Amino acid sequence: MALDASYDVDISQAMVVELPPLADWLVVAPLVVGFVFGALCLMTRKDTGRQPFVAITGLLAMLAADIGLFWHVYTNGTVVMTMGRWLPPFGITFAADMLGALLALVTGILGFAGGVYALQDISRTGRRYGFYPFLLLMLSGVTAAFLTGDIFNLYVWFEVLLIASFGLLVLGSEREQLDGATKYAFLNLIATTLFLLAVAYIYGVFGTLNMADISRKAASVRDSGPLFTITAMLLFAFAMKAAAFPLNFWLPASYHTPRIVVSGLFAGLLTKVGVYALLRIFLTLFGAERDILAGTIAVIAALTMVLGAMGALAQNDIRRLLGYLVISGIGSMLAGLALGSATGLSGAVLYAVHSMIVMTALYFLVGIMVERMKVFTLREAGGLYSSAPWLAALALMLFLSVSGLPPFSGLWPKALLVKASLDVGAWWLAFAILLSGLLTTIAVARVFAFSFWRERDTAQKGAGEVQPAPAATSGAMAGSLTALLLLTVAVGVYPEPVVRVTDRIAAELKAPSRYVEAVFPPGSEPLTTEQTEP
Repeated sequence: MALDASYDVDISQAMVVELPPLADWLVVAPLVVGFVFGALCLMTRKDTGRQPFVAITGLLAMLAADIGLFWHVYTNGTVVMTMGRWLPPFGITFAADMLGALLALVTGILGFAGGVYALQDISRTGRRYGFYPFLLLMLSGVTAAFLTGDIFNLYVWFEVLLIASFGLLVLGSEREQLDGATKYAFLNLIATTLFLLAVAYIYGVFGTLNMADISRKAASVRDSGPLFTITAMLLFAFAMKAAAFPLNFWLPASYHTPRIVVSGLFAGLLTKVGVYALLRIFLTLFGAERDILAGTIAVIAALTMVLGAMGALAQNDIRRLLGYLVISGIGSMLAGLALGSATGLSGAVLYAVHSMIVMTALYFLVGIMVERMKVFTLREAGGLYSSAPWLAALALMLFLSVSGLPPFSGLWPKALLVKASLDVGAWWLAFAILLSGLLTTIAVARVFAFSFWRERDTAQKGAGEVQPAPAATSGAMAGSLTALLLLTVAVGVYPEPVVRVTDRIAAELKAPSRYVEAVFPPGSEPLTTEQTEP
């Protein structure tokens, strides 16, 4: 039906009327690159010689977009873009603040390192059946989860990365992989269902799914809406996705089954999306509810740290041992959320960055170790120091870093978390942080002693001499490992730039009004749902 030409409609109240600055497109650039190159890899999947180079080009472009986005946010503040020209809260909003931009940058680094490592770790059959398309899709989902400003689309991006992770998990179709994928899928299905139910409650209470809009309306509905119920459901759902106690049993049962490069990327990325969601939800949206649940979160954090490290001590399989170390690290991040202070939050974010890099590097290290030993079990390991002293040096540095010992990146976040705990009198939480570090040190010392110091018993059934690694291994696999190790050394030796960034992130999380004002600038009052009704 034709509109009356005499009736003027001011669409500027509901729609974007000016093109956004070119630099603001960086907020969606990593997603576009990931999907485009993922499709290209899918089209070239039968050309297993060319496909990896298409993927590496895409991963490099994705990393470049992440670097550009981080620098843009660092220099200009939170970047907001709403899809479909609709102004928030109607359009689907992407909002990149310092927290999202930093985690997206680390995701790009790990994705590129994993793509290079996979040149040796993934066979031609694995390439043909979709490793690189799944990898690019998973990275796109993880990055989008860090950047979305809409809570329903956070759920959508969780689904995207989970679908891709299922494909990576079963790549090879071995019985052990299918068993691990079943446990992984079932538990994540429960968590996702709870998340979706909580999203439905949020929409019913607030009438919006835009995070900034929810944040500014929370105070007005706190007395009438079931916000504590909603936040409790979200805590349960995201704690399961982050593998926090007592919902962590799925992780060591599944992360040891896929190829090493897949395990490494899972350990570095997937649980951190759950931690990010907890930080975003409890600090940007529901700060008052976080205060009520702080004690519960602190207890969960302490148990996750200590029991995760104790679980690592009990393992004979090196991959399962690393899975428990991933769980222990989640506890340290939750401790910062429970404390809620600027120092605690800075320590939690710094620990997340440290854990993403170091845990991925540790899995990559184990991949190179197994290339030589041909076994994953400590009982049959040994002889690596005499055959590869350079690998022993890399392993020692990574083991010191994951234990939180100087001069590596693990020291500083634990120091910040201990200080934040003592500042509020939570000595028991500080003790748990230090105890988990001690237990982690003992666990990785066992790996070093059994795999490097001890000579291998070649008379043992199935054992043999340590094999020299292929030349390609020393290039692709060792190169990726060394690059990640240099990052943990750099942060450990010169932490000031990274700590400045995490301090700024903590300040932004403590003042959610900054995030809200970035999405709804002062003076701009978009139409409400009531105003759009006829």
